[in-house]
Amino acid sequence: MKKVCIWQFIISLFLSNLLFAQLDNDSISVKKNGSELRLRIGIDIFQPIISHIDKDISGLEIVSDFQIKENLYISSEIGTLTRNQQSELINFKTSGSYIKIGGDFNMYKNWTGMNNQIYLGVRLANSLYKHNINNYVLFATEQVWDENIINTGYKTGEIKDLNAQWIEFLVGLKVQVIRNIYMGFSLRLNRLINNTSIDDFGVLFIPGFNRVTDDNIFGSSFNYTISYSIPFRSSKTKNK
Repeated sequence: MKKVCIWQFIISLFLSNLLFAQLDNDSISVKKNGSELRLRIGIDIFQPIISHIDKDISGLEIVSDFQIKENLYISSEIGTLTRNQQSELINFKTSGSYIKIGGDFNMYKNWTGMNNQIYLGVRLANSLYKHNINNYVLFATEQVWDENIINTGYKTGEIKDLNAQWIEFLVGLKVQVIRNIYMGFSLRLNRLINNTSIDDFGVLFIPGFNRVTDDNIFGSSFNYTISYSIPFRSSKTKNK
């Protein structure tokens, strides 16, 4: 966990320095007639990092956005995630895929030649996944000493065809580090809309949403991204 926090701090500091460096070096030319239309494709670099640090997690997320107006983008994330977890009474494995589709609104006023973003966004998300109950503790009120761990039989094994939908509200930034290469960061607040129920155990984790509890339909997540921008059309600009 300490290693994860260190990585988060290093990458966050790196992104902040890039942003301020970019702002300091801008020219005084201002956009007058819009900007290029761009398709940006990349990955969440936090997934490979955490997969290397924690052997119980493995995943990949591909991110993309397409500029349809000067400050408006259609955005999406597609990913897969596998995670082994130990709760208080259950040891289980969750694996599945997810897709998130929505839009971002850029609030940052760019200079000519820049395409940086400080944005607000929203996503509708869907996840298809499965649980594998490895073992669980059979709780007995009269039990005092040894735990009764169930490894086979009743309620163990794979539970397929699980499905969840949720909505995400996010804030983030994207900074051009070199020509057509961007690094980004986003924070997300998730609100669960629908989820397949499991008798006796309940759902404790959803790929793309993260942790779930019986009494809370809200969650949070984040990503660190690196992406490549493909320009399609360049409009004319004027300089001050």
